[in-house]
Parts: sequence; C-alpha cells; structure tokens
Amino acid sequence: MSVVVDGLLGHPRLHLRATDSTNTRARELAVGGAPHGTLVTAREQSAGRGRQGRHWTAPAGRALLCSLVIRDPPRLLPLAAGVAVALLAGPSAQIKWPNDVLIAGRKVAGILVEARLQDRWAVVGIGLNVAVREYDLPLELRGSAGGLGLEPDAVEPTLVRLLGELQRWTEAPAEQVLDAVRSRDALLEREVRWAGGRGTAAGIDGEGRLIVATETGRVALDAGEVHLA
Repeated sequence: MSVVVDGLLGHPRLHLRATDSTNTRARELAVGGAPHGTLVTAREQSAGRGRQGRHWTAPAGRALLCSLVIRDPPRLLPLAAGVAVALLAGPSAQIKWPNDVLIAGRKVAGILVEARLQDRWAVVGIGLNVAVREYDLPLELRGSAGGLGLEPDAVEPTLVRLLGELQRWTEAPAEQVLDAVRSRDALLEREVRWAGGRGTAAGIDGEGRLIVATETGRVALDAGEVHLA
C-alpha cells in the first residue's frame, strides 16, 4: 500500500499489522538497497525503541508508528524531523532537544534517528500519540505522556500530513531548521541536568547543539539525554 504525496517520501510503503519495531524493518530495507523515502508503518509494535534504549509503548491502532529511509541525510535530520512533528502537533507543541515533542509538558511524540553515514543513509522512526487516551498508557507514563486528542480514524490522515512536513523540513536550509527549533524550544531558560552536570539551557547553536550555562561556563551538548532539573 502506498501513500500518494508530492515528492518522494512515503513510497514504496510496507504496512504491517504487527511488528517488533518499524525502525528495525526500515533498517533491513535500507541495508538491502531500498530507495530514499521508503516507508514502514505498523498498527502495533512489540519492541518499539526510543532514545537511550527505552521502550516506546502505544496501544494498537491509536498511535502513528512509522519509519522512513532517508538517503544522503541532511546534517540536522533529527532536528528537522522534530520540527515537522511539532508543526503537525499544533501551535502549542514544543521541541525538547533533541527531538521529543511536548504539549503542555507531556510527551506526545518521540523520534529516533539511526544512521549509517558511511553508507549514506539514515532511518527516522516516529511514534506519535494521535488517539492515545490517558488510560491507554501504563501507570508510570500517565503523568508524563499525552496525545493529540484525536480518534483512531485520524491516524492515516495524520501520516499523510506528516510526510508533507517531513518532505519540507528535510529539504529546508539548516538555518531555517534551527530558527524553527529555537521558536519551539521547550528547554530554553529551564534548569536541566545530564550525565555530565547541570545548568540552565541557553538555546541551540549553529551546529544544532544544546547550549547550557553552568557555574563554570557554557557547554555545548551534541548528544545524550537531558532532563529538566
């Protein structure tokens, strides 16, 4: 089944009723030579992965679960994907660096980019809680996760819109991507901590790194997990 959109993203498409991880399937396709824009979607996944090896949990049929093969990925691909999802999620959606999307402080989407740069490809995995209700979530996530408040029949139209936004932002100039991230920065001027220390988030630099002001000066984080202190 293929989604018809302007441009290359979303075709060909492999749709699975259930899988372990759409990112795993998309990586296999990428290794096998699948073209740019190849899309893997699933109604349900049993081993969806988030950043830092976390498990992504979503009830069957209520979340958009997809992964895209991107050939010759742009330098700021993770941030570009975050912008695309945030714009889709609505005017109040914010980006928690590097690419979680929040509404009212609750995570509604997660993005996992896995790349093999020597082979010039990346896979962008996106989990978006389109129609997830609070009582669909595990107890431990009910205070921190949320959804778009839509119904299950909105998942497919949401996918079509998402592909359009991804097409736009993966082709956008780096400075435009950075400006869009800065305009929705959920961490700006917030106290944050990470494995190496803590401080006050001071924006995103020209390389897409998070700048943090600490007691001993400013540091630039280019990877890793950041939490609100």
